[in-house]
Amino acid sequence: MRVSAKALWLVTAFSALISVITPAMAEDTSAKAAADLSALLKNYESFQSDFIQIVVNENGNRVQESRGSLKAKRPGLFYWETREPHSQFVVSDGETVEVYDPDLEQVTIHSLDERVQTTPALLLSGEVDNLNETYRVSSRSPGENIREFTLEPRSEDSLFVSLRLTFHNGELQEMRMQDSLAQLSVLSFEDIRLNAPVEDNAFTLNYPDSVDVIRDGA
Repeated sequence: MRVSAKALWLVTAFSALISVITPAMAEDTSAKAAADLSALLKNYESFQSDFIQIVVNENGNRVQESRGSLKAKRPGLFYWETREPHSQFVVSDGETVEVYDPDLEQVTIHSLDERVQTTPALLLSGEVDNLNETYRVSSRSPGENIREFTLEPRSEDSLFVSLRLTFHNGELQEMRMQDSLAQLSVLSFEDIRLNAPVEDNAFTLNYPDSVDVIRDGA
């Protein structure tokens, strides 16, 4: 069957148009999903929860399980405590991040630079107005009162490849993060206290004077 020159031109033109429209539509969709997620997270003045974190390797084998608790409060306050199997504390005041490993008797202090600010858990305490500038965002509703958002970093220097946040009735229930080695980390939240009062002094670390303190650039 012969195809006329006019028909061939129309097909070519249509294909070219689709190649232009599709990325634009994708960006519009990302912007809308990012705005929805931002609006949802802005309602989180504080977030407190226990958690279970399971890490699965590229073969689907569970390689780690840990339990602990976290606190987050806007703007910029964050506290993470792992109790099992090893104790570790992570605290941020919006400018620096302190990591205390009691077993190592060591505290490391990092500046909260742009790369560290994209750490998934800091979405609960950091700035969320410009999510679409940092991530490509998509969303779906797999069930009644359930909303999932998937974030893919635009920067190649990100700490993860994709992040999925699952909300039920507006409450964050789970985070799933995949890294560049195809390792999946699943963070499930329990005993959630949303917007419950929490004092600023709850976001401080107390450790013995004898521990080694290591700072960026030191």
